[in-house]
Amino acid sequence: MAGIDGPRAFASPESAARYLAEYRVEGKTLVTTNGCFDLLHAGHVQYLYEAAKLGDLLAVGVNCDAVVRKLKGKERPVQSEQDRIAIVGSLKMVDCAFIFREDDPRTFLRLLKPEVHVKGGDYTTDIIEKPIVESYGGRIEIVSFREGISTSRLINEIRDSR
Repeated sequence: MAGIDGPRAFASPESAARYLAEYRVEGKTLVTTNGCFDLLHAGHVQYLYEAAKLGDLLAVGVNCDAVVRKLKGKERPVQSEQDRIAIVGSLKMVDCAFIFREDDPRTFLRLLKPEVHVKGGDYTTDIIEKPIVESYGGRIEIVSFREGISTSRLINEIRDSR
C-alpha cells in the first residue's frame, strides 16, 4: 500500500490506519505525535527519536498547508505538505506519517487510538488530547525540548542573512 511519496507517507489518517492495522493485530504499541514539521531541525529529530522509544510503532500527523498558515502565519509553510510528509515519513524512527486537516489531533486520535500520544517539552500533560487518549486507556507523554531551536527562528535567521 503506497502513500503519497513512498510506502510510509499517507494522504490521510484513514490511510495510515489501514497501513498500521496489520501491526496492531500483532499487539504492537502505537505511539503518535503531530506537528507542522516545516523545516526539519535537530529539535524535531530528538523529539521524534524520544517518541519512538516509547513504543513499537511511531505514527506522525503532519498539519496540512492550510492549518500551518492558520497557526504560523501567511508566509508559512515554507515547504508543501507533500514535501513535509515525504521527509517525515522517510525518517528511520518514523513508521508512518500522514497529513491531517483539522486544527488539532483529536479526530485522528479517535481513529488511531494510540497507546501513547507524545508532545514536546514545551507542553504540559494538561492538553486537549488528554481526555480522548485516556478515554480508551492510553496515556500522554511529554518528551524533552531543545531550547533555542525552532523553525520560526531558523526562518528569521535565513531572512536576516540576506
